[in-house]
Amino acid sequence: MAAAPAPLTGPALAQAMLRPRSVALVGVSDDLSKPAARPLQFLRRSGFAGAVYPINPKRDTVQGEQAWPSLAALPEVPEHAFVMTATEHVVGTVRECARLGVKVVTVLAGGFSEAGPEGQAREEALRQLSRETGVRVLGPSSLGVVHPSTGLILTANAAFAEPDLPGGKVFVASHSGSMIGALLSRGKARGVGFAGLVSVGGEADLSLGEICLATLDDPGIDSYVLFLESLRHGAQLQQFAREAARRGKPVIAYKLGRSEAAAEMAVTHTGALAGEDDVADAFFRGLGIARVDNLEALLEAPALARRIPLDLLHGHRLPRVGVVTTTGGGAAMVVDQLGVRDVLVQPASEETLARLARDGLPCTPGRVLDVTLAGANYETMKKVLAILLQAPEFDLVLAVVGSSARFQPQLAVKPILESADSGPGAKPLAAMLVPDAPQALAELTAAGVPCFRSPEPCADAIAAVLQRRQPGPAATLQVTRSGPAAFVSEAQAYELLDRLEIAHAPAVTMPLAQRPGALPFAFPVVAKVCSAQIPHKTEVGGVVLGIADAQQLEQAFATLRRNLAERAPNVACDEVLVQTMRSGLMEALIGYRVDPEAGPIVMLAAGGIWAEVAKDRALRLAPVSLETAREMVAEVKAFRSLAGLRGRPRGDLEALAQAVASLSQLAMRPQLGVAEAEVNPLLVLPEGQGVLAVDALVLQS
Repeated sequence: MAAAPAPLTGPALAQAMLRPRSVALVGVSDDLSKPAARPLQFLRRSGFAGAVYPINPKRDTVQGEQAWPSLAALPEVPEHAFVMTATEHVVGTVRECARLGVKVVTVLAGGFSEAGPEGQAREEALRQLSRETGVRVLGPSSLGVVHPSTGLILTANAAFAEPDLPGGKVFVASHSGSMIGALLSRGKARGVGFAGLVSVGGEADLSLGEICLATLDDPGIDSYVLFLESLRHGAQLQQFAREAARRGKPVIAYKLGRSEAAAEMAVTHTGALAGEDDVADAFFRGLGIARVDNLEALLEAPALARRIPLDLLHGHRLPRVGVVTTTGGGAAMVVDQLGVRDVLVQPASEETLARLARDGLPCTPGRVLDVTLAGANYETMKKVLAILLQAPEFDLVLAVVGSSARFQPQLAVKPILESADSGPGAKPLAAMLVPDAPQALAELTAAGVPCFRSPEPCADAIAAVLQRRQPGPAATLQVTRSGPAAFVSEAQAYELLDRLEIAHAPAVTMPLAQRPGALPFAFPVVAKVCSAQIPHKTEVGGVVLGIADAQQLEQAFATLRRNLAERAPNVACDEVLVQTMRSGLMEALIGYRVDPEAGPIVMLAAGGIWAEVAKDRALRLAPVSLETAREMVAEVKAFRSLAGLRGRPRGDLEALAQAVASLSQLAMRPQLGVAEAEVNPLLVLPEGQGVLAVDALVLQS
């Protein structure tokens, strides 16, 4: 059997998908009221220079042009076919495309994986066709692709009837076809244009990540906007994000699913706490993707991200924003919104205030620097911005402009335009206009100055961009869906911790059926059933605490035998783990699991019984550096009391961070086969004394 041809990837894929020399419209309609009529109208209106072949076996002409009866009847093999036939004809049409050598096929119809077993079978047939023949399939349920600079408006989306669409350098990829139209119209209203827009649809073959990866060499694209319905095909999305970060092309994402719905049912606290959306947050942050919550911010954030390269961001502290304003009320709204997103509005330093005073600039000092109405003029704002943009205490300067932005933009908006590129050492500058000032916004947008018209999207975009992180090392462990995983015993779990150099309380195993022997450590101790078949020991009465002497230890063994006979009579358990009892200043939970889409993740949370109650946790892609682990420790509110507040003893938070980083290294050790691992509780001891695991759960695949 001949090997399947290599699938089209990279720039060659981008060319056939976005800049094809010829296009076939399979199932194009003559009825201008139908969606299947739109692509031909749009292509002719936009001046697409390539060959366009309408295919309709029932008509000789379509919309006044020659129609062809089939793909096979065409005078050449088209590079890209847009299939608009009914669902039941799609697989046969794609098979014909593959036979003829069409490179890319976009499928408009729905009725696939979302439509039950029959639809799932159709989608699998598409996937199999692509694997066997090399034809690349976009969709199903794709509204099409658009590449404005070449006039390729290959879409059934009615929004592209919009005339005079602005060009731009932002590339959009969306699971939702309708959102393509929404971004298009909103972008036009803001003067934001696009380099390309792709409705990804069901991803039977081409995924959102692979599509974006194929376009990275395009010099006409300087940033990406993603609209995601869920996190899927994570490996390809991760590959794209890492390459985009390496090339300095920022990525902004809006993902649905901020609800509390968990991803998959999990057997550990880590799985229960790491809901799908928390994993997505960690995924985006760990790959340098700015995730926004506001649709308007999705359009506004790219300009800001282009001004703030990833390598200038500081991971181990809150981002600091300096705010200067001509309107106290408008600035206060932004400050509130930034505050709830953990962005620090930094007051001007004494040195900066002294410079302003020396220049006679009228400013009211405070968390916000208010130039007041008296200072709302061109010269004052220009001089104030020059000083603030050189101030070392700010990562970003935000100018909030009042009514003059609408009626007298030369007073406060013009100096922003002139100050945005202030030379070496200057901090990035952004603007928020409190009134409705479309002309000023258009001028700022055209000049590439990040600008906002509402406090919520403004704060959303600033927080998302400043909280990005340079991607860390990629995990060597690959996500696989092999056979079911199985637990190991607690004693075996401790052997894994030893390999990772995570300390645990001393423990020994003894036969359950015999009298306990002498212990190598002092009482008090705890006795626990030790079996891979009993991961949750308390559920079967498998733990006895506070054992003070040898007699009580013997009684504990009898209790464990009795409880197992009553509650788990058919479960194999031959050993007891006896462990010294220790106490710490606080209990922590550190967990690791391999997410089916995001890959390996590591989590830190408040431990013990509060793990699921408080939901006070930090989550990252694994592996993490010690610096990132320190950042995670700082995020968990419960551990702030261990920083020596109000005379309380300081905990060994550095050792806690080291334990998190060590556990995350499982992502680099695939030979260990660990699907999930959790230490809960991990005792945080006084500063300098480390941390100590007193229970561990490991699931191996």
